[in-house]
Amino acid sequence: METCIIQTPLGYSKIEGDADGIASVIVLNSQEKTTDVIPEVLEDCVHQLREYFEGKRKHFSLKLAPKGTEFQKKVWKQLEQIPYGKTLSYLELSKQLGDIKAIRAVANANGKNPLWIIVPCHRVIGSDGSLTGYAGGLHRKQWLLEHESPYKQQSLF
Repeated sequence: METCIIQTPLGYSKIEGDADGIASVIVLNSQEKTTDVIPEVLEDCVHQLREYFEGKRKHFSLKLAPKGTEFQKKVWKQLEQIPYGKTLSYLELSKQLGDIKAIRAVANANGKNPLWIIVPCHRVIGSDGSLTGYAGGLHRKQWLLEHESPYKQQSLF
């Protein structure tokens, strides 16, 4: 498994993957040394993440290989269907998956998503529009949603 660390506008991110695909992209809560030479199998992922942060990419086209249960993978696959700039509630996501009673399990699987940004778990919000739960921190979730919003806040000064 190859690994690299890159700096993003939201902190340092660790990327892991191999020829089978990208296994994880996580945000780190500490300052790390960035990788000088990106492993070849991770280059496209790094490139696409940089394009995303520059506002040039709205959809990722990467081979993914996350590790998780079948249920988690089913939830993560559904998360990929949430369009850039849109949000969905946990309840709506549970309905899409065919079991409204599975809302807690869906929320738990959402929280265990190992592919930060690429599988857009940040686009799932509370039914009342609140920014509930986010493994990377609510400040990052808010930043990502604002980054993807078609309505940019203008400065008053």
